[in-house]
Amino acid sequence: MQGTIIGPSDTPFEGGVFLLSIKLPYDYPFKPPKIVFQTKVFHPNIDEDGTINIDILGNNWSPALKIEKMLLSICSFLDDPNPDDPLNPICHLYLNERETYFKKAREWTKKYAMS
Repeated sequence: MQGTIIGPSDTPFEGGVFLLSIKLPYDYPFKPPKIVFQTKVFHPNIDEDGTINIDILGNNWSPALKIEKMLLSICSFLDDPNPDDPLNPICHLYLNERETYFKKAREWTKKYAMS
């Protein structure tokens, strides 16, 4: 299954179209789906292979969460990283050089998420 997220307005991801792979485990909805970005994203909580480190797909998973709600949460998460649980060194830029982080995120959005 595939999902699409449109980059939120007034963020470095604005205008981007981000494709995600969604794999449902056999025991879904009792276990979370595996959602991975297919589009490259410059984000502290998304690693090079597109793996997302977001609590709703881990410890805070609830069987009541529908795929639409998960995609909305991931969209909001683009603009609200969790610096306490990063997957890569991008977090340093996010915490210490915010403008550089925003600039690089915009560049990646233009390069990888826009036609």
